[in-house]
Amino acid sequence: MLTGLLFCSVPVTGMGQQVGAYGVQDTLRSGFSSVKNELLPSHALELSEKNFQLNQDKMNFSNLRNIQGLHAPLKLQMEYRAARQIQRLPFLQSSHLALDTLKGNDESISFEDILNDPSQSEMVGEPHIMMEYKLGLM
Repeated sequence: MLTGLLFCSVPVTGMGQQVGAYGVQDTLRSGFSSVKNELLPSHALELSEKNFQLNQDKMNFSNLRNIQGLHAPLKLQMEYRAARQIQRLPFLQSSHLALDTLKGNDESISFEDILNDPSQSEMVGEPHIMMEYKLGLM
């Protein structure tokens, strides 16, 4: 009954695939398309590994609900949503430090911490255009 409410995700305002007025991808705002993103998983474990964190969160919320009641996972999800909405300007990479602290990931070093350097990102844009787009002026 309320379990669907517990695991729904809130979309974070971001710069995903944008389609222009003529049905062509807006490369200026969304970058180049990647064939890798459109491929199906080649192994059964690949899909499991991709959804590992989501499955871990579902299991933790279920355990928390069984131990402390319905209010505990709802409060925790509300805090996660609030932490996800804290962002820098659209042309700057957000670190989501508050969300990492809530989830306990601030004390560990993972693959993304070393090899996900925002200065080497392919997503670069004009700051004025990106701000106007986020504010709905374009």
